[in-house]
Amino acid sequence: MSKNPKFIFVCGGVLSGVGKGVATASIGYLLKEQGYKVNAVKIDPYLNIDAGLMRPAEHGEVYVTEDGGEIDQDLGNYERFLGREFFKNNNITSGKVYERVLQKERQMFYGGRDVEPFPDVINEIKAMITENITDEDFVLVEIGGTTGDVENMLFLHAAREMAKEQQGIFIMVTYLPFLKSVGELKTKPTQHAVANLRAVGIFPDFIITRNEVPIDEPRKESISKRCFIDVDNIIDNPDIDSIYKIPLLFKDEDLLKKILKKFGMRYKNIESDKLKTFVKNVTTSKKEVKVALVGKYVQHGSSSHMDTYISVLEAIKHAAGELRVKPIISMLPSDSFEKDKESLNILKDFDCVIVPQGWGSRGSEGKIKAIEFVRKNKIPYLGLCYGMQMAAIEFARNVLGYKDANSEEVNPKSKNHVIHIMPNQKEYLSKNQYGGTIRLGGWDCVVERSSIVHSTYKKHNAFKDESKNVISERHRHRYEFNNKYRQEFESNGMKISGTSVDGELVEFIELDKKFHPFFVGTQAHPEYKSYLLKAHPLFLELLRTGLKLNRS
Repeated sequence: MSKNPKFIFVCGGVLSGVGKGVATASIGYLLKEQGYKVNAVKIDPYLNIDAGLMRPAEHGEVYVTEDGGEIDQDLGNYERFLGREFFKNNNITSGKVYERVLQKERQMFYGGRDVEPFPDVINEIKAMITENITDEDFVLVEIGGTTGDVENMLFLHAAREMAKEQQGIFIMVTYLPFLKSVGELKTKPTQHAVANLRAVGIFPDFIITRNEVPIDEPRKESISKRCFIDVDNIIDNPDIDSIYKIPLLFKDEDLLKKILKKFGMRYKNIESDKLKTFVKNVTTSKKEVKVALVGKYVQHGSSSHMDTYISVLEAIKHAAGELRVKPIISMLPSDSFEKDKESLNILKDFDCVIVPQGWGSRGSEGKIKAIEFVRKNKIPYLGLCYGMQMAAIEFARNVLGYKDANSEEVNPKSKNHVIHIMPNQKEYLSKNQYGGTIRLGGWDCVVERSSIVHSTYKKHNAFKDESKNVISERHRHRYEFNNKYRQEFESNGMKISGTSVDGELVEFIELDKKFHPFFVGTQAHPEYKSYLLKAHPLFLELLRTGLKLNRS
């Protein structure tokens, strides 16, 4: 480290999934607005090395970093709010920590003595938090889980030591249950959570309360007295209609001003005009854009599962905000289209349709039917990764006449694998090497000059090297387009509009505008490079085309 940064540790109370990641990202946004350089670290106490092999319906979306890390979705929030890249080492898991400690033990790093959680694991955690810091003024460290969990205890001890050795403060994000039968928010669970935190030697400097309704003064007073914290340092963050309002809410509560005061630093009054305009656009604009997201992980019980495609949802919002329209997003389960053909007519109600990533066979036929419908009815379409693969299969079946066309992943017995496994992946799978072996991270792509993709990236000055028609996007896949069908696709109207630099891997497919207003599929994940106040070009052009057609 070139200098000593200030540390802001964010932990959770009562339950997980309470919004620590968005709160952390919002504080980062406000620090960046003040002109400070900000780094961020997400700690996940699970024993997995990374999130790559976790079920999306259980853990949520797997976010991919530029250097190929498969990370918890909160790192995506950090990138979106701060408008900068983070890397795989910005995510620490218990698995990574223990792996490094055991590697050092095998190398006699500890000189043959007993290797213990105290101090060895804790020291390793501290080293991993600080090793990526360069010249940042602040480092935000979000500790996953909740206080009292066995899994995150060592991380809390490490944070306590760091806060004493360097300048650091603690923020607890906690949930206040609302009992509708009595019309009251309950603070007792938060009191117990803070007591658990104190048992580790940590006294929170701030408490951010998450609740269905705004907190009242009696509840604030109760938390203040029983958790030994000034009432002014209790920041209310009730449910709101846009996460992008949270930095503004924190600003109204003077949270950053109070944080900087703790560090003895000056606060500058800065108007957040661009953010205010963006929030106004996506929440109150009278003009709407209706987007259907057809996926296999969209339902969780009777509700929409918002975490599994969070980067896609946020990329839609970024584009809508820039276009000054309110996004109306509907999550449609792809398997609902498999038996009832008439159900596809619902897609006519939307300005555009997106088929995002996915794995396996479930829901694949529904995706193919939905894509056929939007192609024939000229509804603007964007296919992401699996969504591009399903678009290729649909075209092969219904235009080229290969009725059994499929992906090798979905049906290994098909005679026409339009999508097949990448050559190096067969060896990995034969050895059960699943984790971290797929094509991951940022890869360059050469796009065709006469394509929609080229004009879209050029319009938004998004080339990595325009002189060579090179763009760069992130990837996460082990199956690819089968080049055996490439010439036949192009001869029948489906342009291969982008390939890997060596020309071997198909990265983009598209229909010419004379056949369809906007039909683009990409093997990449452009949603991972869409930021607050800087929307991704593909999402912008998808929504812009849908608005022009104005099907509603």
